[in-house]
Amino acid sequence: MSRLFVAIGCFALLFSSLVVVPAPVAVGQEPKEQAIKIRWFGQSFFQIESAEGRKIAIDPHAIPAFGRQSTTAEFILISHSHDDHALIDMVEKEKKEDQFKEGDILRGVVEPKPGKQEWKTIDEKRGSIRVRTVATYHDTMNGMQRGKNSIWVIEMNGLVICHLGDLGHELSPEQVKAVGKVDVLMVPVGGIYTINGEQAQNVMKQLKPRLYTLPMHYGIVGYDELAGPEEFLDGIKKEDIKKFPETNEIVIPVNLKLDAPQIAILNWRKEEPKKEEPKKPDPKKPDPKKK
Repeated sequence: MSRLFVAIGCFALLFSSLVVVPAPVAVGQEPKEQAIKIRWFGQSFFQIESAEGRKIAIDPHAIPAFGRQSTTAEFILISHSHDDHALIDMVEKEKKEDQFKEGDILRGVVEPKPGKQEWKTIDEKRGSIRVRTVATYHDTMNGMQRGKNSIWVIEMNGLVICHLGDLGHELSPEQVKAVGKVDVLMVPVGGIYTINGEQAQNVMKQLKPRLYTLPMHYGIVGYDELAGPEEFLDGIKKEDIKKFPETNEIVIPVNLKLDAPQIAILNWRKEEPKKEEPKKPDPKKPDPKKK
């Protein structure tokens, strides 16, 4: 019997030596949830930041109504060559002394000579980030009116982000298949030069984004060349619309799951917190300093 107790004791000692006790974590050093960040600068201009802090800029512009904002990026994606989508001077490298090389500016539509446009098929990896194009048109007339357009599909941190550029038509089954699964969709909704709100809803239904749809390329106060987002939001349940009136940024955890996809309405700038004005002394109360 004593041998049995000794055997049990030895086994318990061996098992306890195999149990790994996690090291204590200091306050403030708890592991943070990985997330990507998307920032909107009006029109179709976005900055996407990976969980590791790598940044991409898409379709930069300098429209005065949006404050001529600039940002930083490792590389730039351009859907087509119109000025309100291709002003690379509005983007800087993280280190200002660095300059963009030609390989850092990826154009989905190129012009080998004036008046002649061609799609440039791109599918490349830059480290852990994959970017690729899907050929589309800027209008409903096979490009005869406004030319060609490229959709950008970006894969990072396990999420798929789709930027439709200046899409001018609903998608064909072949284009939907080429895009593939989408977690976050950026869709033009302002009409006139692109699809309108109703068509944008149809494209959203075609691509079925799992998490968020971010409307873009629409009119705001002071910029009425395009319609606002109202037509796009018409008929959408209020609980499926998430508004960010004070910021142009949305943070998306890489493991996020939602009960239903949402439409995120971002501000085109991040509002600065208002400074509180110092309180004026009440004339009825005696000043303690004069006592």
